[in-house]
Amino acid sequence: MKSAAFAFVCVSLGAAPRFEVSLKPAGTAFDGRLLVLLSTDPAQEPRFQINDGPSSQLVFGTDLDNTKAPFVVDARNAFGYPIRSLNDLKPGKYFVQALLHKYETFRRADGHTVKLPMDRGEGQQWNRAPGNLYSKPREIELKAESRIRIELDQVIPPIDQPKDTKYIKHIEIQSELLTRFWGRPMHLGAHVLLPEGFDQHPEARYPLVIFHGHFPADFEGFRPEPPDPNLKPDYAERFKLAGYNRIQQQEAHDFYKKWTGPGFPRMIVIEIQHANPFYDDSYAVNSANIGPYGDAIMKELLPLIEKRFRGIGQGWARFTYGGSTGGWEALAAQIFYPDEFNGAFGACPDPVDFRAYTVVDIYKDRNAYFTDGAHYRVPRPGKRDYLGHISATMQQLNDYEHALGTKSRSGQQWDIWEAVYSPVGADGYPKPIFDKLSGDIDSSVAAYWRDHYDLRHILERDWDKLKDKVRGKLHIYCGDMDNFYLNNAVYLMEDFLKKTDYGGEVKYGDRAEHCWNGDPNQPNAISRLRYNTMYVPRILERIEKSAPAGADLKSWRY
Repeated sequence: MKSAAFAFVCVSLGAAPRFEVSLKPAGTAFDGRLLVLLSTDPAQEPRFQINDGPSSQLVFGTDLDNTKAPFVVDARNAFGYPIRSLNDLKPGKYFVQALLHKYETFRRADGHTVKLPMDRGEGQQWNRAPGNLYSKPREIELKAESRIRIELDQVIPPIDQPKDTKYIKHIEIQSELLTRFWGRPMHLGAHVLLPEGFDQHPEARYPLVIFHGHFPADFEGFRPEPPDPNLKPDYAERFKLAGYNRIQQQEAHDFYKKWTGPGFPRMIVIEIQHANPFYDDSYAVNSANIGPYGDAIMKELLPLIEKRFRGIGQGWARFTYGGSTGGWEALAAQIFYPDEFNGAFGACPDPVDFRAYTVVDIYKDRNAYFTDGAHYRVPRPGKRDYLGHISATMQQLNDYEHALGTKSRSGQQWDIWEAVYSPVGADGYPKPIFDKLSGDIDSSVAAYWRDHYDLRHILERDWDKLKDKVRGKLHIYCGDMDNFYLNNAVYLMEDFLKKTDYGGEVKYGDRAEHCWNGDPNQPNAISRLRYNTMYVPRILERIEKSAPAGADLKSWRY
């Protein structure tokens, strides 16, 4: 985006900073989160420049609750990030844009009526959600007393759905369990990667693997075509790599060649679409706020996939793996449905022990944002690099979310943990684990989290019942400099597992950041692209060692 494309406006009407946002026709009432976005960088639209690090531009949000247009956004009703108040904005030139993230009314089976942003095929991305209204950016001169008028005259268009190919098929079902919970039609989907020779071997029945992770637009990392020779190389700031887009295409093509080549294990691998009104996926468990996604996946989606694509359909032939959110989901699926899976590979998992909820012990600490000393408070870190350099504090990460949405509706990380793990509050929304403004922790909510979703606590509490069901199935990998301190919880999980004969493994990557998944010979940038080639051969080894007598070990070995 170039600044020359914007019209320049300078207004000062003798009022505190104030934005008046209109649309046509006037008088229409809306539910949602109205965002005013300000940027000093003309490279992109402001809506694409909001993030959880130092490069973030500015966002100020306010709730609309059956509010009629035009709308007013000012210091009285807006919460901002990384500056909390509009009153604290520095005068100067900005590019301004407004966006209305629409909410839908849900009348849930638990008797609560809530207003939430339903996913519309984009994976809960407020800045790309089809149907959201926004304005074209323009340049303004913001003075100490300014009034800015903005018109929402643009609509984000629908997203095209992926098409079936020889190897990748797409499934969508309406879930009866989720539809009943939410009081409106709710769907689950999956991208299914079929093995080489699927059509030529109609007698074969296959093991099934769930590759858990964030919302996949299509099956990721599988490319029959060689890398595009005309692809302009990009730069991946995270990995400090030039041409990372080319690397990704090459890795995806290499996987295709391995998958279709001789000797590679013939299995079905699926990626699940379970975006919901809170996040880009459900964490694959049953939740008081999000609904019975665990049961919906296990009882509705998987049986259909295994029936349609000739899966073996037994626990010894099902496996799961993933990283980050997907790492937690893989381990949780194995623990909550221990007979239904024969192994879980959890890389850089979200906190598996809430005594290390990143850097917070929710059971003992009183505040999530600060460590209190006798004479001063120390801000808790939230995000770091492999050398320990801090790019955001806990408070800043949560200010980011609070600006995007109240009542756990930001669609971001801390809010989805709260939505999945918390009991339902009196207002129908997730009961906060800590106050977003002060950071004060609610010990009663922490106790609920412990009993329902603290994976280490559940394993230890129920070990006598689970030990024979999970022995040899739990594999955890994490960088010891994980960007979000997720290794802290893995240490605590390992401390418990070492006291048992769990038969799995826990490994750490030296100075490795987030997404390290067990490969000591490759950097994060490469190993994160090789989940399938890393874990599928290990799954074959597990099947050969553990399959019950009479199991089908031949029809799919061609």
